Amino acid sequence: MADSYNFVKSTKLTLKGDKSSSHKKHKKKRKREREADSAGPSFDEQDMELHGGWWTVDNFDQIKNNISIELGSSSYIMALDTGLFTLGAPHADGEGPDPTEQLTAIVVSETKIALKSGYGKYLGVNSDGVVIGRADAIGPREQWEPVFQDGKLALLAGNSCFVSCNDSGDIVATTKTAGEGEMVKIRTNVERVKKQKVEVPDEEKGSLKEAEVNYVKKFQSFQDRRLRVNPEDRSRLKKAKVGGTLHEALLDRREKMKADRYCK
Repeated sequence: MADSYNFVKSTKLTLKGDKSSSHKKHKKKRKREREADSAGPSFDEQDMELHGGWWTVDNFDQIKNNISIELGSSSYIMALDTGLFTLGAPHADGEGPDPTEQLTAIVVSETKIALKSGYGKYLGVNSDGVVIGRADAIGPREQWEPVFQDGKLALLAGNSCFVSCNDSGDIVATTKTAGEGEMVKIRTNVERVKKQKVEVPDEEKGSLKEAEVNYVKKFQSFQDRRLRVNPEDRSRLKKAKVGGTLHEALLDRREKMKADRYCK
């Protein structure tokens, strides 16, 4: 069957969140998360090597082009030439998914994707909740919603049920709730693009007060040898820092002091 399989290369649910804790308790944690985000998403390189170079996606934007759906340990959803799907045999360490276990993901909206098998057909779900791949076009039943929560992923079908494998080995979508049997991993071998770490200027390190003083020292004309810092509330600076416009906000505050040689 694999010889006749011509793989095609081209072409939120509302979930409860964690309870919030005190600001002080999580201040350092949030700082570490921001630093990690600036350096790009982290991932397990060892896990990728064990799966033949296929890494696990952790957000919607990473689901594109060539993917496989892992259901169980190193077992992937596999297309049959009948238009049905089953769970493939477990792979040895270092092996990636077979061609019949690879799909093409097409983004159709901000939360949903379409999936095309190597037979050139779109995956959907029939009236019995069985996952099939026989459609030539994308309709409501050929749209899938990846649902991320607490580091786990479930795949919601067009019938509002989650994907799983039944006792007969068929891939189905028949349950309205996602338990352990509905947890999947979407893997891709698309090259990861890491964001370059954003370097914070020395002047902006430390508190907002320290950052403002640093810039005043750098740009202010000390004609009378007095340091002039804008006494107004710094609440707007907090918003500017989050929005990436801290430098401009500080410039506005210095301009009001009429002491900056680079201001009007």
